[in-house]
Amino acid sequence: MPEDKLLKNIVGEVFLEIANGIKTEQFGKKARIGLTTFGSEHGIETFLQGAKLATYDENRFEVILIGQKIDADFEIVETTAQEMHSKMEELLDTKYIDACVTVNYGFPIGVSSVGRAITPSFGKEMYIATTTGTASMHRVEAMVKNALHGLIVAKTMGIQEPSIGILNLDGARQVERALRELDQNGYPIHFAKSIRSDSGAIMRGNDLLEGTADVVITDTLTGNIMMKFFSAFTTGGRYETIGYGYGPGVGEGFGRTILIVSSASGAPVIANAIRYAAEMVRNKLADVAKVEFAKAKDAKLDQILEDVTEGRRRSRSLESISAPPKEAVNGAISGIDIMELEDAVKLLWKEGIYAESGMGCTGPIILIREEKIDKAMQILIDENYISR
Repeated sequence: MPEDKLLKNIVGEVFLEIANGIKTEQFGKKARIGLTTFGSEHGIETFLQGAKLATYDENRFEVILIGQKIDADFEIVETTAQEMHSKMEELLDTKYIDACVTVNYGFPIGVSSVGRAITPSFGKEMYIATTTGTASMHRVEAMVKNALHGLIVAKTMGIQEPSIGILNLDGARQVERALRELDQNGYPIHFAKSIRSDSGAIMRGNDLLEGTADVVITDTLTGNIMMKFFSAFTTGGRYETIGYGYGPGVGEGFGRTILIVSSASGAPVIANAIRYAAEMVRNKLADVAKVEFAKAKDAKLDQILEDVTEGRRRSRSLESISAPPKEAVNGAISGIDIMELEDAVKLLWKEGIYAESGMGCTGPIILIREEKIDKAMQILIDENYISR
């Protein structure tokens, strides 16, 4: 009877799924990962090699190619280079695919991607937040949001308490203050400690090589450069061989799981990016993001970000302040952000304390008479230029 045949097919499929589940320790429908096939500097064969590497002896996900028709053992959704990303978005929005790996995709403002690198000293993985897109048009606000995006991805990958470090860049000290305030307000943040004794949570170049922090916070352009160095330093730069690519885009309310590779990415990186995408699907990136954004907002994230951008107005209020009488300076205060250094000096002038800006080996400093350091530091703490 037809009903008997249908029942046998259903039972057969169930037993096959159970067998695959026992083998892979993963039950349920396979994740479907899209891979667009236009845009590589190394030709379409590189994408195909990456897909083959990713799926070799792999039963937990399958790859769907999105691009031109080629002879390949993969399902292909045909499209043109001009329509590639709109086709990708359609496939994601209709749930035909669960995630996609692509080249040269433009995220909306508010979304930035978290790269996954392998550091050279000990082969330790490190998440770089962020590497493409931009979380905000305001530099410091973007980096604070980047921290949240990096934590979301690390937690999705199963790191329960990821440590974060902030790259020693313009705005780093402001970012640290904002994140410490978020931590104090009830959103737990575990700060990494630099291997350099004088740096705290501010990461130096040595820390990048060692992978001191699970997540390194930076601006997107710097993060993009970092990913290129980590992924292509063994090849001279033309062909990326190491790491997992530039990662998934994360942003509040952003529902698509889209991961970025470079036009210079080689087959090993493309393969790893596909595996990275499958892990984002399996561990439910969107669900983790929703929970973490809610927790951060409960810890007054929006108010902290508003205070960060308020600094621009504070800067304008100090423009007309003149220096008090010059005096010899023999002491220094560190921990000031380079973007706020001149404002901090003028704030001390306003309080009648002569000070000068300078640059030490580890970053910006304020030069001041040693006996006035304690008073000056308290003024700077009260006005939120340095952390307590």
